[in-house]
Amino acid sequence: MKLHELSPNAGSRKRRKRVGRGDSSGLGKTAGRGEKGQKSRTGSSIRPFFEGGQIPLFRRLPKRGFNSPDHIEYTLVNLNILEDNFAAGDVVDAESLRAKNLLGKTERMIKILANGEITKALTVKADKFSAAAKAKIEAVGGKVEVTE
Repeated sequence: MKLHELSPNAGSRKRRKRVGRGDSSGLGKTAGRGEKGQKSRTGSSIRPFFEGGQIPLFRRLPKRGFNSPDHIEYTLVNLNILEDNFAAGDVVDAESLRAKNLLGKTERMIKILANGEITKALTVKADKFSAAAKAKIEAVGGKVEVTE
């Protein structure tokens, strides 16, 4: 096989459509744009989702609520998870939780909630604690450290 013998597969290359080149070409006169109207004119462009002057869908739908740009989302960890996955005296922080695959993939702040019971004294480091979780951890001799 030589370079001059190479050719593309049959039907894989299509000739471009040359419009406005006479009636016999099949795309003469109006060049495939139809008769009259905004889209037949040169320089015409209609923005996406334009509905011809009808009230657009995004304006017809009701608007509700407010999304604060300063809203912080926390990864929530319950006490029963700490009870099941850590031994007494362990230090629970973001790294140890991530090492045990207890956090999601996203990098979020961590909040400890009081769901479940805890019987082991743990040192828990997190961004935020519920008041009940803090009380339960300290009641069994654990330490609570708020990280910034």
